[in-house]
Parts: sequence; structure tokens; C-alpha cells
Amino acid sequence: MACPFFKSNFAACSASAERASVMHSSVRSSYTLHCGRQAVLPPTYMWRSLFATGRSLTTSLRVPVASVDKRCFAMAQVHAATATRLKSLEDLQVTSSYTSELPGDPVTENRLRQVENAFWSAASPTATQTDPYLVAFSQEMAEELELDPADITRSLFAEVFTGNASIPGSSSQTYAMRYGGHQFGSWAGQLGDGRVVNLGEVEGRNGQKWELQLKGAGKTPYSRMADGRAVMRSSIREFIGSEAMFHLGVPTSRALSIAGTGANVVRDMFYNGDIKYEPGAVVCRMAHSWVRFGSFQLPAALEENDLVKQLADYVIKHHYSHLQGKPDPYLGLLQEVISRSVKLVAKWQAVGFTHGVLNTDNMSILGETIDYGPFGFIERFDPNFTPNTTDFAGRRYAFRNQPQVVQWNLMALATSLVTVGLIEKEAAEEALSLFSQHLNTQYTANMTAKLGLQKYDKDIAVELLTNMYEDKTDFTNTFRSLASVQPEDSSDDLPGPLQEAVGTELTPERQQAWKQWLGQYKAALKAEGQSHEQRKQMQDSANPCYIPRNHLLQKAIEQAEAGDFSEVTGFLCKPDNSQHQIA
Repeated sequence: MACPFFKSNFAACSASAERASVMHSSVRSSYTLHCGRQAVLPPTYMWRSLFATGRSLTTSLRVPVASVDKRCFAMAQVHAATATRLKSLEDLQVTSSYTSELPGDPVTENRLRQVENAFWSAASPTATQTDPYLVAFSQEMAEELELDPADITRSLFAEVFTGNASIPGSSSQTYAMRYGGHQFGSWAGQLGDGRVVNLGEVEGRNGQKWELQLKGAGKTPYSRMADGRAVMRSSIREFIGSEAMFHLGVPTSRALSIAGTGANVVRDMFYNGDIKYEPGAVVCRMAHSWVRFGSFQLPAALEENDLVKQLADYVIKHHYSHLQGKPDPYLGLLQEVISRSVKLVAKWQAVGFTHGVLNTDNMSILGETIDYGPFGFIERFDPNFTPNTTDFAGRRYAFRNQPQVVQWNLMALATSLVTVGLIEKEAAEEALSLFSQHLNTQYTANMTAKLGLQKYDKDIAVELLTNMYEDKTDFTNTFRSLASVQPEDSSDDLPGPLQEAVGTELTPERQQAWKQWLGQYKAALKAEGQSHEQRKQMQDSANPCYIPRNHLLQKAIEQAEAGDFSEVTGFLCKPDNSQHQIA
């Protein structure tokens, strides 16, 4: 069975390859990607498919699309069976329920200030007065908005999605959102969208609204001392990271495009005084809502009680409509957010994802992964791993601490709702008390699937993680290799893929520890009697074959900074025929 993951230019996930990494379909079959039959085309063309859709493909035609200029590399996949009329930028209908239904800042100047009694401030992108260029786009999200791929390669697209031009015909107010939050456990007061300009809402092909943002499009009233810009390095990471997480089956914001501004930005990447010019870029991010925990916290802290209720009503109306008319809709809202957040962090732990900056202003009210900053995936297993260099001392946001931090953040959200009288304290405490129970249920279900078992075995799971920690084995490859274990095999030797994953230079003592665990694991598998094919299918769906590894992201970044975007687009490709997998 082919590995059902979309492929980047990652190392192949096989016993002979370098320790590769990951992207996997979710346990939910609706996320599984399938290869379709490819039309026969002239060999003189170079083909590149930006995304497989999250459903079975019909016969598809791979079509070369003209570049915006010599720096722009963009190819598109167009489904031959698609009959829907595709849209141009001029066809996009942009609206904004957020600005029309929630109070805004009466001050319209784009200057730094403390804003009161408002959820948003008017803010327009700041043009760079340069020649922007397209780096890459998500064919999948273009299809979601029914955008014509040919339209995306127009120079106007790069101009619009770097903030150098407006969406043609749009009269919707662009804006920056106001919110506050706790950062590293300390109250930070007003924060807000410091380098994000919201364009408004666009309806997707299934009628769902998507809120579009430009990250890196210039200063807003919430920029504080920053310049409001983003660089190619961080923009590529967010673009690839969010799309990767979706295909890993993790709830997340999405990305439509990344475009270079043509202007340089001054940055001190490691905060050590080594200041450099870096190429500027803008990511067009998409989510069904960008409301955060901090969106409730700031007005609650400032005793703007009516605003908290307005926002709760807005979120319920647009995103939790089943709660309307219920006896206690605000308690129901908190319970829903707790449930979604539990499922989210359990999925993070299952795929080895570490967010890095789990402040309350970076937590979505919809339970989705947002704000990809210094994120990273565990490679050599270390529960204390953090990709955030500013968190090395305390490791508040390390991998092992994420469930605890999410619980803390939910308590902060609940406190805001209790403070303004929307929820009784006792009811909120009861809802929060179920966090650990729900987390245990979700985590053990995920771990059971990763182990290929039908019933969770704590001893086997804990001993495996202990061995992985002792020998610093690759998190992704070790779990992926478990499908190669044959319970009927009487040998106590580790099967090839597992031995490759854990390393061939173990001490005799450590090799024996793995053999002992393997014997227990085989016995559990044999007792359950599940066929190898069924188990392998379950494990391959739960254990990624590819992840966006940091060194591969860095390679893509360095080449993109030099004007070569093939590695960025390569992350978005999947093989035409079969995928590498651990046999």
C-alpha cells in the first residue's frame, strides 16, 4: 500500500535513506490522500503538482503555468472533471461580519495607541513601492476559493497579496484585530495584530467563510516598536508549516500564498546583535476565525464587560450556532473550546509538533493551530525539546509541557468569562476539571493507533518512550517502523526498519532493552490477533512518514533567499505514482 502522504522534497522514509521525516494522513480517512491516474503529456514539459486534494483524485491534467517573472516558479494542477467556473481576483466577493457586527475603533489614523472599547482598528497594508513576486501558492486553497490558477500568476496577484494593491472592486474595510494576552505566563496587556492586516471574508466552494489575512504587510496601531514586516525565512516556515499540519490531520489555519515584496527588512534573527538585511515576504493566511483567547481577555481585564458578551454572542452565532437558544450558551461555548483544545494538543503530542509560543493570544477559539512562529517537530526524542531559543532557560513551552500550558490558557479564558458574569465560577471549574480526563482519552486513543493495538497498553507505551529517550531515537521514524514488526516472527532481533530507526551502534545493554520491549510488544500484538495488513494500515495512518524537518526547511529558505523557489514548491509536491515507505 502506498504511503498516503503528500510528499515534499524530504528524504525518503525507508531503511536505506537518511532518517527521514513525515507527513501523514490523519486517522480520519477523509484526510487520506490518494494517487490518481495521470494524463499522458509531452515529455518536454516540466510538471509539478502543488497539492493533492484531500479526497480521491479523478484523472487529472498537469498544466504548466507562466511565471510572474523569472524568479517566480509556480505550477498548477487542474482537474479535468472540474466543471465549476473559476474566478478571477475581480470576481472575489469580500465581506466582513467582524467589522460589521462588532464595535470598531473610532480613530482611523494608522498610528500606535492604546485602543478602548473596540475589537478592531482600521488598518491598510503599506505598499513597499517595489516589484513583488509570487514565491508559491497552495493549489488546494486556490481551489477552495475557486480561483483560476492562471489568474494567480498575474502580476496583480502578487501585488494584492503583498499589500501593494487592493482586491479589485472590494470596498470591505481592512483592519487589525485588538486583543491582549498572557505571554510566558505574564499579563502583557494590549497586543493585537502588529504585522497582520485582515482583508475580510471570502466564501469557499462549500459555503464556508474564510477570513484572509496578510502577515507582514506593514504597521498597524498594534505594532508597538516593530516594523510590521515579515521576512522570507519566517514566511516560508509558516506557509509550509500550516499546510503540512493540515495534511497531518491536525486542525490548523491554512495558507493561500507566499509572495516576496522585493524590499529588504532589517532583522536580528538570534537577538545577539548580528543585524542583517533579509528579503521581505508576505503570507496570505486563511482561517474560519482569527478570534483568540486573548480577544476575550483584554476587554475583560479592562472591565469592558459588554464587549465580552458581544464577542461571545458573535462567536456562537458564526461558529457554534448549535448553542444558540440553549439554557447556558456561554458555558456551552467554554465546554466546546475545552473539548477542541484537548483534541488539538493531543494531536500535537501524537505527531511530535511543538508550537513554541503558546501564549493565550496564540490560542484559537476554534481549537486550531495558529500563529506559526518558532515551531518545530521533535526529531531525536527529547520531551524537553523547544524550538524557541528565548524559551531555552525555562522551557515553559517545551513539548512535554504543552498539555499543561493549554490547560492553563483555558483557565485564563474561563476567568475572563467568569469575571464579566457570563459563567458561574463553579460551572467553569467543573468544566475545566474534565480537561485531564478528556486529554487522557484522546492521548491514549492516539497512542493506541500509533502502536497498532486495539486496546491501550500503558506498559508498552511508556517503555517504548523510555527507550526512545534513552537512545535519542528519531520520534517519527521509530513510530513509523513499528508496522514492520511481525508478531509471528520467533526471532528476538529487531526487524530491519526498527533497527535502522533506533540505531545500529547501541551498547549490548541498550540492544537488550529494545529486544525485551520487542518481546512484550509482539506478545500484545499476537494476543489481539489482528491481521498484519489491518494493523499496518492503521499504523501507517497514525504514524507520519514525512514531516517538515528543520534542515530541509532551512535549505528551502536559503535557496528562496537566493531566488530559487523550487525547494519551497517541492515541499508541496507528492509523487506521481508510489510513495516511499518503510517496508
